[in-house]
Amino acid sequence: MYSDFQGIPNLPDLTHPNELMEFGSQIMKISLNLAIFMAFLGLVIAVINFSIKRRFRESGSLREAPEEPTLSLQQWVENYFRILDKFPHLVLVLILVTGGFFLCSTLANRYHHWEQQRVQQVAATVSGDRLEQPVPKIRYTVVEPYFYYNWVDGKQVKVESEQILNRYMAIASSNIDVTINQSTDVQKKNSAIYIVDFKAEYQFVNQLKQAQDFFFEFNPPYGYTLLQNFKVEKDGQILPQINPGDYGFPFRLGAGKSATFQVGYKAQGGPRWVYNSQGESLAKFQLSALANFSKADFASGIIPTETKNERNGTRFTWVFEDNVSVSNPFGVFTSTDTVKNTGILPRLLLLAPALFLWWILLLYFSVNLSLRDVAIAGGLFFACLLTLTYLSRSIDVKLAWSMISLVMLGLVWGLGKNKSAKLAAIVATIAGGVLPIWGLIVTYSGITLSLAGLLSAIWLAVHHWYQINPKT
Repeated sequence: MYSDFQGIPNLPDLTHPNELMEFGSQIMKISLNLAIFMAFLGLVIAVINFSIKRRFRESGSLREAPEEPTLSLQQWVENYFRILDKFPHLVLVLILVTGGFFLCSTLANRYHHWEQQRVQQVAATVSGDRLEQPVPKIRYTVVEPYFYYNWVDGKQVKVESEQILNRYMAIASSNIDVTINQSTDVQKKNSAIYIVDFKAEYQFVNQLKQAQDFFFEFNPPYGYTLLQNFKVEKDGQILPQINPGDYGFPFRLGAGKSATFQVGYKAQGGPRWVYNSQGESLAKFQLSALANFSKADFASGIIPTETKNERNGTRFTWVFEDNVSVSNPFGVFTSTDTVKNTGILPRLLLLAPALFLWWILLLYFSVNLSLRDVAIAGGLFFACLLTLTYLSRSIDVKLAWSMISLVMLGLVWGLGKNKSAKLAAIVATIAGGVLPIWGLIVTYSGITLSLAGLLSAIWLAVHHWYQINPKT
C-alpha cells in the first residue's frame, strides 16, 4: 500500500555501499592530488630557500647588503613556514568538517526515514476503505411515447413507440441512529476497524394522483468486509429481496398515502463511516451517530447540531427540520495523534558542520589549542550530536539537548589551563556550540541564532579588546 520512502534528495548516505565506495574513491583522488601539490610546493620552497641562503653567504663574504628582492623572498619563505606550522590544524579541521558532514548527512537520512516510518505507522492505524452508506431512493417507472424516423420503400416514415423511464421521488423524513464501535483488525494488528450497528426509519408519501408501484432502493454500505442481519421492513412487515444483489424492494401505495420503512444491519469495515446524501435535498432529516471510542471526530466539516459525551465515546447529532442539501457526506472518523516537529533534527544535522566550524573558530580565538585538543573537541561535538539523534527518538529533543549540553560544558571546562582559560572555553562553547543548536530545535530559531551570533561577537570584542580573559 505504501511505497518505500526515499531519503533526502542528493544527500550522501554512507550506509549505502555504492555511495561509500564512491566517497572512498574521491578521498583517494583528493589525497593524491594534495600530496603531489604539497611535494611540488615544498620542492619549490626548498629551492628558493637554498638560493636565498647562498646569496646571504655571498653577500656576507663580500660585505654587501642583500638585495631588496632577496629580502622579500626571504620574508615570504618565513611566512610560508609560519603558515606551514599551522597547516596541520587546518588539515585537521577540514577533516573533521568533511567527516562530520558525511556523518551528519547519513544521520539526517536515517532520521528522515524514522520520521516517515512514524507517520506511516500513525496513518496505518486508520487506513483502509471507509464504510459509506448512500441515501435510499424511491423509484417508479413511467411509460412515455417517443418518435423516431425510419426509411420504408425509400420514404422517410415517422414511427411512434413507447419507452419505460425511471423517475424518483423524495423521502418525506429520515431518522437514523448509528452506533459505532472500534476494534482491531485481525489481519493488520496495528489497524483499526469499525463495527457499525445501523438503524433507520424513513417515511414516504405518495404525492402522485393515482396509486403507483414503487421500489424502495436501499443499498448496503460500500466498503464493508462483513454484513449481517440486513433487513428492510415496511410498516412492520419484512420486505423480501427478490433477486440476489438487487436491493430494490417493490411495494404499492395509493395516492396521498404514506409508508414507513425500517432498515437495520450490522457491518464491519474500515475505520471511517459516512452517510452520503449524494447532493440530494433532504427533508426532516435527523442523524445520530454514537462513536463508542475515544478520539472520535466528525467528518466533512458539517458541524453537528449537538455534540455530547456518552458512554465511553461521543454522540454526534445532525438535525434539519426543513429542506437541506449538502455536498459532503456526514460522517465519523478516528482522529490520530499529530506527528509534530518533523524535520527539525534533519535540518540541525545538515547544518552541524557549519555549527562545528563556528564553535571551533571561537575556541581558537579564545584559548590556545593543540592538535590533540582540536581532535578531542571535534569528536566531542559530533558524539553529542550522535547521542542527540538517537536519544531524541525516545524523549523530547529539548530535554535531550539540555542534558547533553550540560555534559558538554562540563567536559569543556577542562580545556583551559587556568580559571580564566576555562571560563573562556565555557563562554565560547555556550555562544558557538550550545546556543546555535538550541536555535535550530526551538520555535524561535531566528531570534535564538541572532542572540548566539551577538553573544559570539560581544565575547570576542571583550576578550581581545578589553583583555578580560587573555589566552594562556
